[in-house]
Amino acid sequence: MKEPVTELCAHSLTGMNYRDKDLVNDLIGEATFTEVMFLQIMGRKARPVDIKIVDAVLVTLMEHGLTPSAIASRLIYMSAPENLQGAVASGLLAVGSQFVGTMENCSILLDEIIASADQQEAALTIATRYKNQKKPLPGFGHHLHKPDDPRSLKLLDLADSEPTLERHYIDALKLLSRAVDQVYARHITINATGAVASLLGAIGVPSRLMRGFAVISRAAGLVSHIAEEQNIPSGRFIWDTIDQAIPYTKRDTGNG
Repeated sequence: MKEPVTELCAHSLTGMNYRDKDLVNDLIGEATFTEVMFLQIMGRKARPVDIKIVDAVLVTLMEHGLTPSAIASRLIYMSAPENLQGAVASGLLAVGSQFVGTMENCSILLDEIIASADQQEAALTIATRYKNQKKPLPGFGHHLHKPDDPRSLKLLDLADSEPTLERHYIDALKLLSRAVDQVYARHITINATGAVASLLGAIGVPSRLMRGFAVISRAAGLVSHIAEEQNIPSGRFIWDTIDQAIPYTKRDTGNG
């Protein structure tokens, strides 16, 4: 069994390298955070289109109000204000298959369509499967944004404006959208994470890594929630509101 190696970083008494770049001479003050992040994650230098897409994705996913992740961070910060990183970490745990991180599951469906010999039939099969199982379809639907998610429209317009962008994932998402509308007999919006899945796929991000970009983006958003919590606390209000809104009921558990 070969000994493991790392290509990410090396340090010495006089300096440090990120991949094949010298941190001090090549990166600090010379490259943006997005450029270095892309290099570290993807192992290649980012093209201008990569930077444009990644920045658009990071901005899109950074914030969405008092969602479960933000509420968790605010409540944990209220409980342990000396531990900002713990509060942010608690919010990041909510980046999963139901909120924020759903682009991964959507991308897996797009992979299925792209790999199929009959992509239209594959899209119809996926839509029918989720409808029959009465399960939420990753990348589709939103409880607030109807009939369309404006974030998705903007992201897909951005993709369409980039002629160098690989089209397989974007075309697969649009094909799946048409199949969903046909199977459900009504229009169901592509939500932000659905559009994000197609854009990240178009620049070569593997499905199993996509949620990482949501984590990076939402971390920044959660720090902003902590900053606001320091000045306009709402954690205690959230706690008190829930305590009053959910009543205690006494249930007879029997004599045994």
